[in-house]
Amino acid sequence: MNSLPTKMKAVVCHGPEDYRFEHIPTPRPGPKEVVIKVDGCGICAGDCKAKSGAPMFWGDDPWVKTPVVPGHEFYGRVVDMGVGAAEKFKIKIGDRILAEQIVPCWDCRYCKSGKYWMCETHDIYGFQKGVAEGGMAEYMLFSKRAIIHKIPEQLSHNDAALIEPMACAIHTVARGDIQLNDVVVLAGAGPLGLCMVQVAKLKTPKKLVVIDAIDERLELAKAMGADVVINPLKEDADAIVKAMTEGYGCDVYIEATGAPIGVTQGLQMIRKLGRFVEFSVFGKETTVDWSIIGDRKELDIRGAHLGPYSYDIAIDLFERGLVTAEGIITHNYGIDDWDKAFEMASSTDSIKVVINP
Repeated sequence: MNSLPTKMKAVVCHGPEDYRFEHIPTPRPGPKEVVIKVDGCGICAGDCKAKSGAPMFWGDDPWVKTPVVPGHEFYGRVVDMGVGAAEKFKIKIGDRILAEQIVPCWDCRYCKSGKYWMCETHDIYGFQKGVAEGGMAEYMLFSKRAIIHKIPEQLSHNDAALIEPMACAIHTVARGDIQLNDVVVLAGAGPLGLCMVQVAKLKTPKKLVVIDAIDERLELAKAMGADVVINPLKEDADAIVKAMTEGYGCDVYIEATGAPIGVTQGLQMIRKLGRFVEFSVFGKETTVDWSIIGDRKELDIRGAHLGPYSYDIAIDLFERGLVTAEGIITHNYGIDDWDKAFEMASSTDSIKVVINP
């Protein structure tokens, strides 16, 4: 066993609006477990919504089990391993790695059929105390049930820190089943949306349209491959999309705003028999006229959750320079400044914020 400090710096979630900077015991690996020195951990919109007390995280059966170290967008280097871990994961001390955000049980019907990202137990790093502690700490323990991927040394810090969001983007775009003649509308040019822009462009649709209320993000989306960008506060997005599709509407609509208006806008804008992909985590309930899905348009509604079978693809795309974190990761903070990092992540002055323990 390697010599690690007894205590480490960590952000600890005790409940809504109750996040604290603490010194907690450094994890020690059991059989087939791995400990990494965390090099970076991104702050997700879901982290911000959990911190503010979004209802889906706090209730009679909360997803967040406290106290827990948050953070599910992490990477680092192997510093310690339990017996059998090197053989199981084919890694060694010093390797640069990350684990997928879900810790599958490998026993439920979903895991046994290869649908591990829908695991019934559904342990997610950064949300379950003692089981799946997250990456907003100096060190982090990977479960023997983890799915681990190696990261090439040549990948930059920012690219490595964006692998998890990029994997989610790849899965979401794949759910859209984009065809060469499709007009695709992507609503939301936040961190995930900008990852999706890059991936969707690689699918070479007929037109790629991005909608967002922040002009600077639209400019970045344009530089990353969007054919048309629309600020719905200044332009009639529905009219523009209908005009470029002979009045029919877009073929594929990907919702990545996390705002109810993104849903209602999409249901209006999409053509009959279109494919609507929902990715966002919402801070409040969304109400729509459900009949538009069946009686009026017979839409194909598809959810997108996590990034299954997409991490190696994301790493390869970064390695080949086909996708980038440049422009998306706007701020890096040391763990001592975690509160400033969360404040920045919750503002429109940033796109993606990373904590570097």
